[in-house]
Amino acid sequence: MKKKVVIALGGNALGNTPSEQLKLVKITAKTIVNLVQDGYRVIVTHGNGPQVGMINLAMESASETIDTPEMPFAECGAMSQGYIGYHLQQSVQEELLKRNMRKHCLTVISQVLVDKKDKAFQHPTKPIGSFYTKKEADQIAKEKGYVMVEDAKRGYRRVVPSPQPVKILELSMIEDLMDDGNIVIACGGGGVPVVKHYKGYKGIDAVIDKDKTSARLAVDLKADILLILTAVDKVYLHYKEENEEAIDIMNVKEAKEYIEEKQFAEGSMLPKVEACIDFVTHHRGGQAIITSLKKAEEALLGKTGTIIVRR
Repeated sequence: MKKKVVIALGGNALGNTPSEQLKLVKITAKTIVNLVQDGYRVIVTHGNGPQVGMINLAMESASETIDTPEMPFAECGAMSQGYIGYHLQQSVQEELLKRNMRKHCLTVISQVLVDKKDKAFQHPTKPIGSFYTKKEADQIAKEKGYVMVEDAKRGYRRVVPSPQPVKILELSMIEDLMDDGNIVIACGGGGVPVVKHYKGYKGIDAVIDKDKTSARLAVDLKADILLILTAVDKVYLHYKEENEEAIDIMNVKEAKEYIEEKQFAEGSMLPKVEACIDFVTHHRGGQAIITSLKKAEEALLGKTGTIIVRR
């Protein structure tokens, strides 16, 4: 039986603008198809921080200057799933065609249930949109009332609530498509966050961390591997400090100790490590790996990356 891999793509695989994204996803597509060619069954998730921020800002600007209704944040999330999925899907299909591989790739616009009483709604932590200087961030916070924080020493960004994923509503469809041999792109940006409503479900202003949703998806699909791809080859202690140290392997106990020491930045490496902990804790035998897009194949062969194990 072919191994199932949930690949969580970081922002470095997508870029910050539509034109940049279209170039980068062609590289990303090669990695995805390489893994399919290596015999893996692949489900792809992706972030949407810059993209949903860009869409939300454009919609806000349009509503202020012309007679355009304001767009709810959940709908902006759905838009980002659509256009990122379109770029990825098209690039993967082109790569499959080049290699004469008879496979299909498709995107599932995914809704993810969250608890409206989640404490995250009182403490926004998820970065979205562009990076700003401290001066620019202070001005935006003053004008729009946004919460702006420093993100991993790269600049300041807006943060929104990031509730825990409870249930992926399209799970059975995703599983059916995967079992039929398709490459599935799902739960983009962590999925559109929805809460229970008397009519069914209703979108809510938030961004679910894509890595945590990826872990939920990997557990529910009983995936063999959760592969989180980011900008670095490995997880580091004392990141960007003089005593920086790469981690080859860590168990859940060690990972939790590092979290207590605040070794991992909120909204950056922290949710990735937490997602790996969730996966290996709730899926006995599952393996979690954090590495870069360029090193994905090497990491699956155990040659690089940071492996998170249960014990």
